[in-house]
Amino acid sequence: MKIYTKTGDKGTTALLGGKRLSKSDQRIDAYGTVDELNAHIGMLRDQEVNRKRSAELIEVQDKLFVIGAMLATAPKAKVKIPKLLESDVEMLERAIDAMDKSLPVMRSFVLPGGHASVSAGHVARTVCRRAERLVVGLDAVEPLVIKYLNRLSDYLFTLCRLMSKELGAEEVPWKGGKR
Repeated sequence: MKIYTKTGDKGTTALLGGKRLSKSDQRIDAYGTVDELNAHIGMLRDQEVNRKRSAELIEVQDKLFVIGAMLATAPKAKVKIPKLLESDVEMLERAIDAMDKSLPVMRSFVLPGGHASVSAGHVARTVCRRAERLVVGLDAVEPLVIKYLNRLSDYLFTLCRLMSKELGAEEVPWKGGKR
C-alpha cells in the first residue's frame, strides 16, 4: 500500500464510509487534534518520570485512536470500528483518584511548568481541551467521546501535579495577577 493516494491534493479528504469533506471541516479539525493529542501523549510517555506509567499511557493512546476512528466515520455510515466504553472513562477516574491520594490539597490554580516533563504534560492537557471543544461543536457525536476527553484532561492535570512532586519541581500557585 502506498502512503500517498493523491486524493487529497485538492483539499478534501474522505471519512470512513466514503463521504468527502474539506480538510478545513470541523470534523477533520477535531480528529486531527485528537491525533495531535496522541502524539503529545507519546512524548509524555517517553519522559523518564513516566516509565512506570507507560502501560497506562499506551492505553490512553489506544483509546485516542478509537476516538479518532469514531470521529473519522461519517454519521450513519455502516462501518465497523472499535467502541469506546464507560469502563475506559472509569479507568481514568481510578488513575486520577490513585494519583490524587499522594498529592497535597490544591488551594489555588497552579501555573503550568516547573520542569520540562511537567510542561510537556500541560501541553498535552491543553491540546486535550482543544480537542474536547472541537468535538463538542460537532453534530452526531457519541457523548462518551466528550466525557472521555473531559476526564482525560483531568487525568493529565493530575499527572502533571504528580510529576511535579516526583521530580521535586515547584508548583507555582497563581496569585490572581499579583506577584
